[in-house]
Amino acid sequence: MQDLIKAKGEKTPLIEFHESGELRIEGRSSPENPFEFYQDVLAWVKEYTDTNPAKTSIHIKLDYFNTSTSKLLLNLFRQFEQIHNSGSEIKIYWYHEKEDSDMMEAGQYYEVVTKLPFHYPN
Repeated sequence: MQDLIKAKGEKTPLIEFHESGELRIEGRSSPENPFEFYQDVLAWVKEYTDTNPAKTSIHIKLDYFNTSTSKLLLNLFRQFEQIHNSGSEIKIYWYHEKEDSDMMEAGQYYEVVTKLPFHYPN
């Protein structure tokens, strides 16, 4: 398994997924075709979770994401939910601007829906 690195674009986030369990999504996510952009990301996560990793840290620092990205993020979290339920340690760090209540609420929504452990550093 190899690391997955995708450079940050005008409408696409930086993706840094390392097989060591350090994963990062950062920037803005409103790609023209989000399913195409995230296809290899979802495939990488599937392969990663199949290895049943002992520990995973996911850092999400998005300035903005559209509705399609929201659905894809939920799909990602669902995959991580499976390995969390099997005993793997997962920590999700959901970064947001202090005054950005919409972004904070988005993280809280994912936390409630998936039951994954979210942390909200500022």
